[in-house]
Amino acid sequence: MKILKSCLVLLALVCISNVWSQQEKRFKIHTVAFYNLENLFDTINDPLKYDEASPMMEIKANRSEIYKKKVKNMARVVANIGSDRANNSPAIIGVCEIENRKVLEDLVNDPLLLAKDYGIIHFEGPDRRSIDVALLYQKALFKPTDSSSHELLIYDNLTRKRVYTRDQLLVSGKLDGDLIHILVNHWPSRSGGEARSRSKRVGAAKLNKSIIDSIQSVDPYAKIFTMGDLNDDPTNESVKKILKAEKDKTKVPLKGIYNPFEKMFTEKGYGTTAYRDAWSLFDQIMMTKPLLDDDYSSFRFWKAGIYNKAYLTNKRGRYEGYPFRSFADGGFTDGFSDHFPVYVYLIKEVKED
Repeated sequence: MKILKSCLVLLALVCISNVWSQQEKRFKIHTVAFYNLENLFDTINDPLKYDEASPMMEIKANRSEIYKKKVKNMARVVANIGSDRANNSPAIIGVCEIENRKVLEDLVNDPLLLAKDYGIIHFEGPDRRSIDVALLYQKALFKPTDSSSHELLIYDNLTRKRVYTRDQLLVSGKLDGDLIHILVNHWPSRSGGEARSRSKRVGAAKLNKSIIDSIQSVDPYAKIFTMGDLNDDPTNESVKKILKAEKDKTKVPLKGIYNPFEKMFTEKGYGTTAYRDAWSLFDQIMMTKPLLDDDYSSFRFWKAGIYNKAYLTNKRGRYEGYPFRSFADGGFTDGFSDHFPVYVYLIKEVKED
């Protein structure tokens, strides 16, 4: 309880570098984030992919310049997420709606991110639209030890044909010496309606849960994050019944999952994407119980947030307040994404020598 009170006092203090200070206690802070990059496609028509349906390929003029601007806009957001408190861009960030490794290389080599020296973990997946998930990490802060891609086998309820969608990415490694596991997701869309497509996201949640269970069978105290654009809210069946995610961290059992975004959605009405004047909180970061302990000798969860700064929102018109997306009406808007990023802060006490 004494440590918890110290952390509450900590919230009001000024951030110096990426270390917080409170009387004799000092805390290191890192940001873990997720961002849907909204169709980050290159300008090359790959004959082996259905990339010609992407918004980038539908643009007829100045495509190369638009691509460069799109990459720069994405880099600006990534550079800023979490910087208010950590004074650094995310140590780890999961991304989705990317076409290939090349677009990620262009992103991390943007001048705004180059000095951060981000590494990339990406596998080509079977998605029909050729969009994948990936993980970016600052090499100085996170050391990957293992990575794997997990295929989601789901079928259309009517045709019984396989639905080719995104794989789920699992990365394990050490964040400043602490072993953590990160799952990056982009679950099936609501195409055809929420009810008709629900079973696909339930299937995605079952795969996610099985991966988490396999890690916990080896180590019940494993620190696991599962993040992504779930195309479901924190209250939907996939999250509540399959993952059994809790909104109250005091009720999370040993092998349970905590979802800090549920209260934001149900009690505050916050969202990460909007449609027909209704907000959804599809982008979430959840975690296992060992990240909630109050022993700050290793990294623990501190707080979660939605990165929805003013420059990421539409300023006027019908979509005022909505995320300022990159593509609309067959053209480039000079915007960012139709989703806001989400993030969590992790803190660890720094012991004096």
